[in-house]
Amino acid sequence: MPTIFDALLDHFHAYLAGVDSDLVALEVARIGWDMPVRSLEPRALDCLRYLDRIAELAPIDAKPLARFAADHRSALRWGQTYTAADFGQGFIDNYGWLEVFGTRGHFANDQVAAGLLILGPEIVYPDHHHIAEEIYIPLTGGTEWRMGEGSFHRRDAGEVIHHASNVNHAMRTGKGPLMALYLWRGGPLAQKSTIGSGGRR
Repeated sequence: MPTIFDALLDHFHAYLAGVDSDLVALEVARIGWDMPVRSLEPRALDCLRYLDRIAELAPIDAKPLARFAADHRSALRWGQTYTAADFGQGFIDNYGWLEVFGTRGHFANDQVAAGLLILGPEIVYPDHHHIAEEIYIPLTGGTEWRMGEGSFHRRDAGEVIHHASNVNHAMRTGKGPLMALYLWRGGPLAQKSTIGSGGRR
């Protein structure tokens, strides 16, 4: 009998399959979607208080996934890579992620990691970089994104943002929270990002 985790993966897959992007379509085709489930204890975070607002803000195509995450938040294992020593307690109280599949996710996959990032309003995620190549798709609009030495640019929900390996990037939210879908490939899938602007420009 299908579980809520199966339903989560189905919602995740369905959203990605509807994104109008050759880059995303190629990635979706490369993923083996018949993944073994991993038994994980639920874990809650402070940032989950934004999930209902995120579900309201999400556009129609992203709403089923955002609403599902909100409705089933207490059954899922939410995580954080950083601590207050990295970016301060204010950041930690407004940050978290759900790995749907990967080396730590609800489904096991050692080739690609994917999930959902949450940032609360008025939060800066400072410059950081990592070996893995990354695709982000904001599911809510209004957040500004920066890559390399460029300036911040406001991104709409549904835009595809590609970060090559070791390219610096940063985000800052506005008056609303952010939920963004992410895909990581081509590097350590559980690596803590390197903070600062030392990566490739």
